[in-house]
Amino acid sequence: MDILWTLLTLPYAPVRGLTALVKVVAREAESQQYNPVNIRRELEELDRAAAAGDITPEERDRGQQQVLDRLTRPAAGADRTPARRNGAPRRPAPARRGTGDRRGEPRRGRGGGR
Repeated sequence: MDILWTLLTLPYAPVRGLTALVKVVAREAESQQYNPVNIRRELEELDRAAAAGDITPEERDRGQQQVLDRLTRPAAGADRTPARRNGAPRRPAPARRGTGDRRGEPRRGRGGGR
C-alpha cells in the first residue's frame, strides 16, 4: 500500500519540496531579522548616516522606531491561538463524568443485572 501511495502522490513531490524550501528560507529570514547583531548594526548605520548628514534626525528617529517596533512585535508564527473577543482568558474544559453511577459503582450491562 505504501508503494501505491508513493506512486499516486509522485506528481506532487515538487510541490512538497518547494514548500519545504520556502519554510527553511522563511525561518532563516526571520532569524536574521531578529538577530541582535543585525539590529545593532542597523541602529549604528542610522546613527552614522545622521552624523554624516545623509538623513535628518527625524528620519533617524523613525528608522530607530521601526527597528524597535520589529523587536517588540511578536514573530509571525509565534502565537497561533485565536484572540478572544473580550480579552478574557479561556476557561478550562469541564471535567468528564466517569462511567459509573452516582455511588461510584461501575455500570453494568443493559439489564442492570445486579
